[in-house]
Amino acid sequence: MSKFTITTYAPEHHSAFVELNTEWIQKHFVVEKMDLLQLNQAQESILNIGGEIFFILDQGKAIATCAMVPHGEKSYELAKMAVSTHYRGQGLGDMLIETAIAWARKMKAEEITLLSNTVLTPAITLYKKHGFVTTQLGPHPDYARCNIEMKLVL
Repeated sequence: MSKFTITTYAPEHHSAFVELNTEWIQKHFVVEKMDLLQLNQAQESILNIGGEIFFILDQGKAIATCAMVPHGEKSYELAKMAVSTHYRGQGLGDMLIETAIAWARKMKAEEITLLSNTVLTPAITLYKKHGFVTTQLGPHPDYARCNIEMKLVL
């Protein structure tokens, strides 16, 4: 039995959502305008429009997170996925993606998209493992750091 539990957004986990994502973004890139909107106004920019935010907890502490942001009625973006540095390599990315995919199917989504950067080799490998395929390479209008868009057809 796993020592980790998965839950959805609750206000007490909001600071972890911000901290976990800010940590990885600042390690590799720069926090951008869209990041600030989604991180600081998660309720308005993700949840209130039909999205969800998942957390993996270790004894009540949020140690990993990802969001599902709606794009139309049948599409979601897997976004703001982060795992605490101390917990990497334990399969938490797999747990998050599997949870997000199951949730999207329950919502009757037809596809999940994501934006990333090809320098994040472990992340790209993880996405491919779960069936995501590259749909676009090159600059993206929403994020300066993004140079790859991937999609999973459900």
